Amino acid sequence: MRTTYLIALGSNRRHHAFGRPRDVVLAAIGELSAIGRVTAQSSVISTDPIGPAQRRFANAACLLENGDDPVDLLENLKGIERRFGRRRGQVWGDRVLDLDIVLWSGGIVETRSLSIPHREFRTRGFVLVPASEIAPYWRDPKSGRTLRQLAARCSMAR
Repeated sequence: MRTTYLIALGSNRRHHAFGRPRDVVLAAIGELSAIGRVTAQSSVISTDPIGPAQRRFANAACLLENGDDPVDLLENLKGIERRFGRRRGQVWGDRVLDLDIVLWSGGIVETRSLSIPHREFRTRGFVLVPASEIAPYWRDPKSGRTLRQLAARCSMAR
C-alpha cells in the first residue's frame, strides 16, 4: 500500500558536486524520486539559522508517495543524507542535507527513533511555509489545524 509523506528538506553547506545549498535541496528532491513518487514540491526558501548553525539555510518541502512504512522510510532518508555527506554532529549545526518526515497519511507514529508528526514542526516557519505551499489543507493529527493555519500562527508569533 502506498502512503503519502510530507518531507522537509534543508541545507546550509555547499556540496562538492551539487554546489550551493539551494542546489543541494533540489538534488535531494531528485534523489527522493528514486525511492518513491514526488507528487509536489515547494519553492526553495532562504531562512536564518537557529541554534549554533552559522550559515543561512535553503529549505523546501515535498510530498512523497512511497510503499515503505515510516521506520523504513526514515532509514532510506538517512541513507540519502549520508550519500550527500551528512555526518552525525552538533544538533542544529551546519549541514549539507537534512531530511525529516513531518507528516504521513497514516496519522501518528511514536517510536524511540521516530515521531510523526515531527515534534517541532508546529513552531518552525522554515518547515511550515514550504509545507503549506504544497499541502495547505493537510491537518496535523494532534492539533487538528491545517498546515495553512499553523503557518499563519507561526508567522504571527514572530
